[in-house]
Amino acid sequence: MEWFDTHAHLFNEDLLSQIDDVIQRASDASVGTIVAIGTTLEDSRQCIELAERFPHVYASVGIHPNHSAEANEGDLDEVEKLMSHPKVVAIGETGLDRYWDFAPFALQREYLDWHVEKSRQYDKPLVIHMRDCADDVVQWLEQSRSVGPLKGILHSYTGDAPLAELGVACGMHISFAGMLTFKRNQELRDVAKTVPTDRLLVETDCPYLSPEPCRKQRPNEPALVVHTGVCLAEAHGIEPAEMARITTANAKKLFGIAET
Repeated sequence: MEWFDTHAHLFNEDLLSQIDDVIQRASDASVGTIVAIGTTLEDSRQCIELAERFPHVYASVGIHPNHSAEANEGDLDEVEKLMSHPKVVAIGETGLDRYWDFAPFALQREYLDWHVEKSRQYDKPLVIHMRDCADDVVQWLEQSRSVGPLKGILHSYTGDAPLAELGVACGMHISFAGMLTFKRNQELRDVAKTVPTDRLLVETDCPYLSPEPCRKQRPNEPALVVHTGVCLAEAHGIEPAEMARITTANAKKLFGIAET
């Protein structure tokens, strides 16, 4: 049984300071593959460095919507130079956010459109952040689909079933993080049941959102994705080993990682 953490912020200092142990604990927990997710030019480069260091770590490069206003001129050009690296398997984290007020929404949308263009150009999936902006994401999905096919992930999903259905129809995968395991989130588990198994993924979004029964653990880390996977398996009424097989196969196919 092998799990795949599709979204980990390994550049976080709490994790980076103990990265060898973090990777070993993941391996001990049967987490066989991890994608380190970039949010700025600097940490996108760090993700690649980690991917070069650890065989089963891969990288995604991009500029998070909440960092778009602080990005320097030329940062997007530098991010694009990273996209051809052989261990870069995705583009982002990009997306939209109305919860925080760190960047004008129009600028976030400009950055999102740039990442979409590069996703198509380099044929690598998008990693989409979405917070308090479901209507905006619906509009973006429908507009983008009219231009051309999409490929990617609605990550750390907390939306409703119709949005998940639209995302799947537009070519996206739906990835669940630790919130799926929270006792109060039965509604989210009900949404998870509606997602076709060939579009399911799991993630930690570490160092945030530690799952039950580890919610007091700080920071979250890739080894704990197993708990989210088990919860997702229960929601779909299948064995954890089967959910591990399904979500790992989905992730490897999406990211273009050869089965071993």
